[in-house]
Formats: sequence, structure tokens, C-alpha cells
Amino acid sequence: MDNGYQNRSLAGSSVGALVGGIHASQKLEVYAEWVSALERSHVLRLLDPTLGRDGLIKGERIIGVLGELIGDCRIEDLPMAFTAVATDLDSGEEVWLREGPLFDAIRASTATPLVFTPFRHGERTLLDGALVNPLPVTPTLDDRTDLTIAVNLNGPVEPKPRSQAWVPPASGNPYRHRTGAFIGGLRPSGVHRVPARGLLDVAFLSTQTMHDTITRLKLMAHTPDVTIEIPRNACGFHEFWRAQEMIELGRERAARAFDGAG
Repeated sequence: MDNGYQNRSLAGSSVGALVGGIHASQKLEVYAEWVSALERSHVLRLLDPTLGRDGLIKGERIIGVLGELIGDCRIEDLPMAFTAVATDLDSGEEVWLREGPLFDAIRASTATPLVFTPFRHGERTLLDGALVNPLPVTPTLDDRTDLTIAVNLNGPVEPKPRSQAWVPPASGNPYRHRTGAFIGGLRPSGVHRVPARGLLDVAFLSTQTMHDTITRLKLMAHTPDVTIEIPRNACGFHEFWRAQEMIELGRERAARAFDGAG
């Protein structure tokens, strides 16, 4: 990486587990090229709606596509240490996934409540790791590294122009159309508007508040050497078509963080 450092160990929750796991497999450039080419209509085609009661989307289709793109690999065989953090649905425990198929761990760590169905991993039912640890520094503390860098996606809100709302394409499948409308109606955390909020709006904003509080506590307990702050309202979790914009933002904020640390 830039600044003369080389990554040795990675840990992540939710989208951090997705990007971190792919980075640990040394396929980040392949993923960046793929996701940067996505358009709004592509995102809808990656969804696999479910009629179950424990989530709107199964998540198997996107994981399958990523598995084909990156390749089937096991965490213990990766060229660098990697930990995906998940949450045990029954006990509420923080679960560190350090062995087994990479994309099973990623699917478990990204199982956002209400959106993606929980993931069955062995004897456990797992959910999004950000529920208990949005910024997992602890899994890396025993690794032999010179510097600990954290990427905080819960940074302070900044005024930024919003991209136009997604209008889902016409479809003969009414359930798929409703799913598209749901995804298009989601608003990124931290953006406050006058119209009344629905059930999912309240759920996501409440979760964001929880993430903010946990992140502050985690940073107080284990302070990284460098923290890269990304505004929490920079992007909605479903806005994969803005990947190139977010990559550039990440580079700019990383450079700013290292300049400040120096």
C-alpha cells in the first residue's frame, strides 16, 4: 500500500469484512474493476428476494457472483491474516471467523438484519458483525505489525450532494418490483428529511445510532495509530453504483489521515 506500509493483517465487520476479505485474497483490484462498472439496474439483478420472515434478500446470488469473480478460497490459506466478525443471533456474542470458506464468513458478517437473511454457520445462526463491533481492532492486536489503521465508516456527517433517487426498472415480477422500490427508497444514515419516516427508516437510523456508540467505545478501548474517517452519510449501503466515487473518497481521506498522523 502507499506510505511505505504493507498490509499484514485485516479484520472487518459487514462491508469491512467484504472488502477486507477480498483484499486479503489479493484480488482487490479485480473487485474494484467489477464494482466500478456496476450501474443501478445491475444492482437489482443481483438481488434474490425471499418469501421468508427473517429477511428480504437471501444474499446467495451476490455471494455466488463474487465467489466466481474472486475464486473459492479458505481463510486459513489466504496470504495474510484475516478475521470476519459476526454476531451470534441466539447468544449475542461476537464471533471471529478465521477458518473455513472465505465467502461463508463474508456472508455471515454482512447479514444485515431485516435486509439479508441470517446465515447458518455450523451450529450457529449469525448476523452482521457490526451489531456488536463495527470497528474490530481487537482481532489484530496479537499480530506482529508496526501500525494499526482503522477505517471508521461512522464518521461525522458532512453536507454532500445526493445522487438522484433510484427508479427501479419495470418488471413483470411484482415482488421484485417492490424489492427494487424498497432498495431505491433507502436513505443513507445521517441525512434528515422532513417527510415522515417509515418502519425501515426508523430501524436503520436506530442501528446507526447504536453503531456510533459502539464505535466510540471500541476506539476508546483500543486506539488505532491511524484512523481514516469516512462520513456516515457518504453513501447508502445499497449504492454500489457509486463505487468509483467512494474509492476516490477513501483515498483522499486516507491521505488526509496519514498527513495528520505525521
